Amino acid sequence: MGRLTGRDPSLLRRINSTVVLRALRAADGSPTLSDLAQATELSRPTVEGVVEQLVAAGLAAEATCGPGDVRRQGRPARRYRFRAEAGHLLGIEVGPHRVSAVLADLSGRRLGAAGREVADRAPAEERLEQVRGVVADLLRACEVPCGSLRAVGVGSPGIVEADGTVRLCTALPGWTGLPLGERLRRSFRCPVLVENDANAAALAEHWKGAAVGSQDVVFVLAGLSPGAGSLIGGRLHRGFGGAAGEIGALHLLGREAAPEHLLSTTGEPLHPLDEAAVAEVFALARRGDERARQAVDRFIRRLVHDVAALVLALDPELVVVGGWATGLDGVLDPLRRELERYCLRPPRVELSRLGVDAIATGALRLALDRVEEELFTVEGTGTR
Repeated sequence: MGRLTGRDPSLLRRINSTVVLRALRAADGSPTLSDLAQATELSRPTVEGVVEQLVAAGLAAEATCGPGDVRRQGRPARRYRFRAEAGHLLGIEVGPHRVSAVLADLSGRRLGAAGREVADRAPAEERLEQVRGVVADLLRACEVPCGSLRAVGVGSPGIVEADGTVRLCTALPGWTGLPLGERLRRSFRCPVLVENDANAAALAEHWKGAAVGSQDVVFVLAGLSPGAGSLIGGRLHRGFGGAAGEIGALHLLGREAAPEHLLSTTGEPLHPLDEAAVAEVFALARRGDERARQAVDRFIRRLVHDVAALVLALDPELVVVGGWATGLDGVLDPLRRELERYCLRPPRVELSRLGVDAIATGALRLALDRVEEELFTVEGTGTR
């Protein structure tokens, strides 16, 4: 591409188009050309020309006039709207026991969701086929063609490379080394953004959950092997190799026992080590079983140590606790109490507001970010 200069008319056209499209999307209601000219500080003829181009591109449409849209001459003022239906976005969660997807339009408005149970030992190919099946079910139910997808976000366990390859994953069979982004791009024929599940959930809570308005956040995906996602200054912190927040590996240092020993009530490793078995341990503790209570105390103590390591390193304003453990009584208060003991400046601690939808919602945010970059970034300037 040639060098862009301030005298380049094509650059000026792209800047004007971006400015008008951004104003149109952000408008409360359906603005007139004069409204858009005022919002963008462009001339009305310039705005009119840009809007005509956006209509031709399918990104804008003339809106229905209301009873107040009549000028003194008796001609209605033309109003326009951003065509959020011009494309669609997907957010996908791939988990050990379930795959799910959420569909949205280009404004991020949720249109529908679907999910399927998957065996935790299902091989990679079967799990991928289940993902494709869930997406097909969802698109069919919402009457959206696959060709309408503009971007897909995916939240997956493991350390994820920038190109969507899963470098390491102990939670899903056959997942280590899987070129997940490439495989799904073949199916959906649009950009696919893959992110670690805890990172995706952190984005979701910052967008629509407990972390709205907070810029320095740690999201803890509390489970058998906890993970965490962190936002620093409102931006996701992935680390040099994408492995930031892998607190589930701390027990490898020898400081803590593995989860199957922590949660055992018999002296033997807990088997099967799954959510149902852990929920039963917590239920026994609530009913007064002493061994179960000791197991729950060990589990919470390890979770506190893991979270405290991140809090001491990052000094977040807020810690959000999510994952399946948030459905078990007695996690939050001990966590707050112990963080006050361990941390120099204890953060605020809240439960996830998005619950089981957090990862898919964060994956949707990834897709929305990709489309917003495409629509609202002027190529060659980096301006949004």
